[in-house]
Amino acid sequence: MKMDSVREDLKVVKCQHVSLEVSDVDKSLDFYRNFLGLKLTERHLANENPAIPFEMAFLRLGKQHHDIVLTHDPNKKYTEKSNISGPVGIHHYALECPNKESFDMYLERAINLDLEIVRGPVLHSAFQKGGDGTWGENWSFYVLDPDKHRIEIFCEMANIDSNGNYITNAGQVVPNLKVKEI
Repeated sequence: MKMDSVREDLKVVKCQHVSLEVSDVDKSLDFYRNFLGLKLTERHLANENPAIPFEMAFLRLGKQHHDIVLTHDPNKKYTEKSNISGPVGIHHYALECPNKESFDMYLERAINLDLEIVRGPVLHSAFQKGGDGTWGENWSFYVLDPDKHRIEIFCEMANIDSNGNYITNAGQVVPNLKVKEI
């Protein structure tokens, strides 16, 4: 399934700028373009600018110049990321779907693309029926990119009202749960 056939109202709509170091820019570009539908804004070779000794590919979700940057250092020997030991790093980053229909579409895409789903789908909730006892009041699943960066795809995250109450996507106040600082 090509991303071009996906309705605009189902595409991921939020991402904070993140730069990921990758072992193979082409392989990573293929993953991010085919699974998430990101578009390539610019791609630059290592040392194209004397101040930047690594390759960079800028990807965007919409009109913003870039939301994710793929960075590759040709002078570095990359090893496979391990869940057992290694340096500290980013545990995961999250992309928000506008609704449950979009979330379900991305879950189906992940399955159809045979991506490694490392957790989920799960309802992060100790309050809602079927919840896993965790936090956020949102639907979620986690996949790995080619370099094993963990990506959370989610929807329906709780909001916090002016009194510190957790409010579910359905407008329910979560009983006995308030933020400590407003």
